[in-house]
Amino acid sequence: MSTPLAAASCESVPAADGAAEKKPLKACCACPETKKPRDACIIERGEENCTDLIEAHKECMRALGFKI
Repeated sequence: MSTPLAAASCESVPAADGAAEKKPLKACCACPETKKPRDACIIERGEENCTDLIEAHKECMRALGFKI
């Protein structure tokens, strides 16, 4: 997927000196495979009808070290 870089981009950009600097993963960029279906479900069906997708996304985020 090619999208233009934005200020809040999830893409890694190499440091100016050429060194590969690992940046921490932002919450907005974590678990896109569970985030997208969760968000679509909430928009279409309402939060109360998407608890399984919400929980799946929380589990994914926790597995990456986020405190949810």
